[in-house]
Amino acid sequence: MTKGYTKYSWWKQLCDDGVYFVTRLWDSTVYTVVGEREIPPTCTAVRSDQNIEISGWRQGVAGLQGLRRIEYWDEEGQRPLVFVTNHRRLAASTIAAIYRERWQIETFFKSLKQLLKLKTFVGTSENAVHTQIWTALIVMLLIRWLRLKSTFGWSVSNLVALLRQQLFVYRDLWRWLDNPFEGPPAALALEQLALAFN
Repeated sequence: MTKGYTKYSWWKQLCDDGVYFVTRLWDSTVYTVVGEREIPPTCTAVRSDQNIEISGWRQGVAGLQGLRRIEYWDEEGQRPLVFVTNHRRLAASTIAAIYRERWQIETFFKSLKQLLKLKTFVGTSENAVHTQIWTALIVMLLIRWLRLKSTFGWSVSNLVALLRQQLFVYRDLWRWLDNPFEGPPAALALEQLALAFN
């Protein structure tokens, strides 16, 4: 999570519930180094790996124990990044990689919300939320597959927008994907059946 979610009481609740987290540490955070962890010689980007405790943030509140502070050199940005996690077993380089990959998750959910208009949930039970997310994931997979199969140079957003327009038009999907500017086929004349009255 980004460091905008820094709330020590929430971190404590996550720790108590057995939930692991990785985030950035504010420069102003008051902490005590409890111990140093060994850094493998092959891991040159990790500057330090420490066991820390964050002091009580309010009077009468116990501090956070069992945290790790990892200082990592970001080669791309040419700056040091400081991470904090409650996961004790993963390597420091893995913790840095987890934080870096979080952006992929945020980008993915942003595309879900924008392309599929998944802004609110219809139901709020755990099963309803899971069903809606799984449905959105299946739709995204189908759209990306259609884009891959098409010879036309679709962007995902254009494909979604034009698919919405074509929902009530009878046409061959594969032909339309390759040539979207071709007009729809002429409507089939349906024979009107007369009812016999007795």
